[in-house]
Amino acid sequence: MECKGGTGETGAESGLISDWAELTHECLLNILSRLTFEHRWTGPMFVCKPWLDACKDPSLNSVFDLETRFHSSTESTRWWTPEFERRIDAMLRSVITWSNGNLTEILTRHCSDFSLNFAAQRCPNLQVLSMKSCPRATDASMAQIAYHCRNLKQLNVSYCYEISHKSLSLIGRNCPNLKILKRNLMNWLDPSQHVGVVPADYLNACPQDGDTEAAVIGKFMLNLEHLEIRFSKLSAKGLGSICEGCLKLEYLDLSGCANLTSRDILNATSNLKEVKKPNFYIPRSVFHTERYGHWRLYDERFQTDVFRI
Repeated sequence: MECKGGTGETGAESGLISDWAELTHECLLNILSRLTFEHRWTGPMFVCKPWLDACKDPSLNSVFDLETRFHSSTESTRWWTPEFERRIDAMLRSVITWSNGNLTEILTRHCSDFSLNFAAQRCPNLQVLSMKSCPRATDASMAQIAYHCRNLKQLNVSYCYEISHKSLSLIGRNCPNLKILKRNLMNWLDPSQHVGVVPADYLNACPQDGDTEAAVIGKFMLNLEHLEIRFSKLSAKGLGSICEGCLKLEYLDLSGCANLTSRDILNATSNLKEVKKPNFYIPRSVFHTERYGHWRLYDERFQTDVFRI
């Protein structure tokens, strides 16, 4: 395939080079570096071979960012299919290969152990790993990340229900520079926003061991400055473990943590700069009477946008 200009003018008529294939590699890199990751994947890579080769340059592949696209799109049932996951894995593995070991940031969703294990082997300089909503990402791949990506500074494993406190323990012990952890759960108090999109069996697999995870965070992630644990099922004991162990913690998001009272939060977080508190109240005497029936107790104040993530 030839790379020709699209103006309809010849080079002689316009005074400009119309054969884009004649651009030097350095010039192409300069142009492509001004495009977003998504734009490079949806356009220039398909123009011609020289442009494809330029898109594979390691200097353009230090960051894998699909989160921007996910965030701007309406969640689809298609995202939760094995076929979609395989596509994300394939893209991530390609960028890992092209980065030649220089990949420092991975921001995506719906990847699996298949690409994460590859990242652990090939990305020793990884500093940011955000992998939300990954139903087939497990403790096995996170163990490899912990052992091989010790420069990790930010980790987001929100809505990854096959990742347990064991992974958090390994990350904490092997990645001492970790400053930001996001371990948010889906809204289990009112799951209606997820029904019909997220598979029902996955919604029902919501982790129950909030205090266990909190204990691990407080024991091994001593340099944390920012922590998000929205809709965690931790109790006052777990919150105490975090605040007593993470003495550098400045920001804590407890939205949706229904097992905590205002007094629990006040007693444990007085030294923090910013705490995002649960924005509803459930009488504790009623909370444990039914597993899912307690949401009916909310008055009209909490039926609007309170439960949106």
